[in-house]
Amino acid sequence: MKELLRLFLAFAKVGAFTFGGGYAMLPMLQREIVENRQWATEEELMDYYAIGQCTPGVIAVNTATFIGEKKKGVPGAIAASLGVVFPSVVIITVIAAFIRNFQHIEAVQWAFDGIRAAVVALIVSAVIKLGKKSIVDIATALIFLVVAVLSVLTNLSPAIFVVAAGLCGLLLKGGKRDAASA
Repeated sequence: MKELLRLFLAFAKVGAFTFGGGYAMLPMLQREIVENRQWATEEELMDYYAIGQCTPGVIAVNTATFIGEKKKGVPGAIAASLGVVFPSVVIITVIAAFIRNFQHIEAVQWAFDGIRAAVVALIVSAVIKLGKKSIVDIATALIFLVVAVLSVLTNLSPAIFVVAAGLCGLLLKGGKRDAASA
């Protein structure tokens, strides 16, 4: 029971201090789950995150579910998932009760402008950290560049990019391994 409470509280902390959705939570997940608690490796976190992006639902919840399940099975998945959404439910309920009274105030609009700018910075930071671990050779650099360009120029689903990149990695890396063993 203690471990389930730890899962809930760790993910509640991530959920409480992450603004901007799933992408913005990545730096906090790296720090809290990988560095501080060692519940997952950075590679596992990236895998969970990629799979979470391809599956229906919110990336934050999907990622929490994967990590919770790894740690304590189905009860862990439930505890982590509830933990990550609990702060949002509370915060959104409070905001919804008062937003109409304050949204016209210029200072509130400025605060949201600042929050959005910080979220962009957090996302860029996460991308740089992930890039250092993920882009390790010419094949992965090529996959990154193609996906980056196509994601800007098209409206394709991120799931298509992830599946296609996985297949490309399999073909490019698998082809190298087959050639080396021949």
